[in-house]
Amino acid sequence: MFAEQFLTHCQEIVERLDRQAIEDAAKILRDLRDREGRLFVIGSGGGAGHASHATSDFRKICNIEAYAPYDNVSELTARVNDNGWESTIKDWLSVSRFCSRDGLFIFSVGGGSLQNQISLNLVNAMKEAKDKGASIVAVVGRDGGFASEIADSAIIIPEVDRRLVTPLTEGFQAIIWHLLVSHPVLQINAAKWESITPRQQHT
Repeated sequence: MFAEQFLTHCQEIVERLDRQAIEDAAKILRDLRDREGRLFVIGSGGGAGHASHATSDFRKICNIEAYAPYDNVSELTARVNDNGWESTIKDWLSVSRFCSRDGLFIFSVGGGSLQNQISLNLVNAMKEAKDKGASIVAVVGRDGGFASEIADSAIIIPEVDRRLVTPLTEGFQAIIWHLLVSHPVLQINAAKWESITPRQQHT
């Protein structure tokens, strides 16, 4: 059955995930909050959707000042129309006065590639972060591409089935960010269902 195969792949990924990379990411994000930096969460396609949700969680649960640049579709389409896709995030960061105390959090399946000219919007944003001395955390698939080369912590979702790289990577990206916002070094505010008693849940 396909369901059995897919879930078996999930078990294998859980076993192979780099726990230390996750712990490193949590510490990087804690340090960012301690220095009152801002977190800019970015991705394309499914990664952009993840960025919107994760931004909400980092703000509400962890008290991290976080933003998802692609949430503003008017600004995004204006920048694409006038200047092209590749500079959309970099230009957004420039207007936000992105600096060394800030950080990028990247969701990407391939991690971007300069050589193959893939996801250059993310690549250019990462280059800007590195130039500014800002922190970079990435949750990526396969070998992680450019993101795994440049990030301070790259959490790579292991490839267990080439035919399912995208759904497995994007599924586990959601698990990883929920792990991070639940991490004791980051979580400050309880989520709603964890903050009420069992008796209250049934009334």
